[in-house]
Amino acid sequence: MSDQQPPETPRPAAPQMPLARLLSDLGPLILFFVAYKFAGIFVATATFMVTTVLSLGAIWWRERKIAVMPLFTAVLVMIFGSLTLIFKDAAFIKMKPTILYAFFGFFLLGGLKFERHFLRMVFAQAFELDDAGWRALTWRWGLFFLVLAGLNEAVWRNTSTAVWVDFKVFAIMPIIFIFAIAQTPLVMRHQIEKDTPKTGS
Repeated sequence: MSDQQPPETPRPAAPQMPLARLLSDLGPLILFFVAYKFAGIFVATATFMVTTVLSLGAIWWRERKIAVMPLFTAVLVMIFGSLTLIFKDAAFIKMKPTILYAFFGFFLLGGLKFERHFLRMVFAQAFELDDAGWRALTWRWGLFFLVLAGLNEAVWRNTSTAVWVDFKVFAIMPIIFIFAIAQTPLVMRHQIEKDTPKTGS
């Protein structure tokens, strides 16, 4: 009888990780909406601040690291949320998405001037593109974020707080999702197939 043990079947990656990340991103937004409906914009702002910090803590506990984008977003939430509560002026929390999306847009487009494709840091684990693909995708996302900043600015300055809250919760995320899906043809054209290691016989 052979003493050789059969090779262990590799365990699949935990399927709950993408769901956990999605909940970390959407949780504060959903609770912001619920708090607004029951207690108004200032309680909603405080709720958003607290749940954003808790969400960062959950990411750190789960992954032992925090990416730059959610960290920067959380810093803006704390700054503009604090200004909203201190001055009792909802304009501060309303303009936060404008500042956030404008920063992302200029950051991505500015990186192109120095041949830096910062978008690669976000999507590198999902796919790998050639330089032309990263450049085109960066242009598109950079301009998209600037448009999104302008759209948020137009909505909060020309509509009621209730309309802006609905826009923030129910419109921005679907718009981002639809735009991301629309980039699939570009990604497919420029994708570089990653070499898969061959298993020994």
